[in-house]
Amino acid sequence: MQQSIVHIALVVRDYDEAIEFYTEKLSFVLLEDTYQPAQDKRWVLVAPPGGRGTTLLLARASKPEQEPFIGNQSGGRVFLFLNTDDFWRDYNRMVAAGVTFVRPPKEEPYGTVAVFADLYGNLWDLLQYRELQ
Repeated sequence: MQQSIVHIALVVRDYDEAIEFYTEKLSFVLLEDTYQPAQDKRWVLVAPPGGRGTTLLLARASKPEQEPFIGNQSGGRVFLFLNTDDFWRDYNRMVAAGVTFVRPPKEEPYGTVAVFADLYGNLWDLLQYRELQ
């Protein structure tokens, strides 16, 4: 058996503001933005540059009961993990772009990590794993 997680749905307030944040602040690539008239929604996929595998589906809250979960999909815990091949390049670029880091960079046994918030407050780890010797 071979399976994989293809998309992770991230509840957002507005498609365009979410696209702007992910493409301009995090340098993600907009892979698809297709209007689905039957459901009056858009299918919006973004992914990190050079990413292979899982993408983010930016899913606008479509019901009032979904709105409280915008920015709180994991109850305040780190929700997503963005791995990089150059922590300091990406950290410095993100800081310059105005991304809010809520925990500063720290060296851990597994690598370098810092926690940032997306435009809605979801927490992410930016991390670079240490090469095993």
